[in-house]
Amino acid sequence: MSGTVIIDSGGANLASLQFALERLGVAARVSANAGDIAAAERVILPGVGSAADAMHRLRAAGLAELLPQLAQPVLGICLGMQLLFEHSAEGDTDCLGVLPGTVRRLDPSITRPVPHMGWNRLHELANDPLLKGLGPEAYFYFVHGYVAPLGAFTLARTHYGEDFSAVVRHRNFCGVQFHPERSAASGAGVLANFLDLS
Repeated sequence: MSGTVIIDSGGANLASLQFALERLGVAARVSANAGDIAAAERVILPGVGSAADAMHRLRAAGLAELLPQLAQPVLGICLGMQLLFEHSAEGDTDCLGVLPGTVRRLDPSITRPVPHMGWNRLHELANDPLLKGLGPEAYFYFVHGYVAPLGAFTLARTHYGEDFSAVVRHRNFCGVQFHPERSAASGAGVLANFLDLS
């Protein structure tokens, strides 16, 4: 196995994610090659844009079948986390099916515009290595219009008019709804914890 691979999902945040990992001493490679991803020690699935477009790119690259079979630590970020679920209401899209449930649109209101954009906190943090050293005072940067359900896989939730999964984990698959690469020291802590997972 070799290093950390960031899946080339076509998003503009790939470079900022690479820089965030470099600050932690990790030179991650960006790739959409199935062989590179299968051989990696750790895999990060970032995502921006729509679920339908992202799944189309993964299927076209032959990755939609590969990703659920990976045994090494995998981290989904933002849309990448949502793609770990069975289905997304965004474009009525079948996703990777690692986690049960459907991702649905946030309900907007006059006081809560959608997308949910800005800094927010985590609540009810589970005792998990991914969240080591974090507390309820830690803030993270969110940009999303769809939310993942709560379940046994939820490690932490965030509230924006309603509670939704902000951090999830099932076996070797982890996901965060926020952008750790844009979340200062708190985000760096989550990335460092992921890099320590075995």
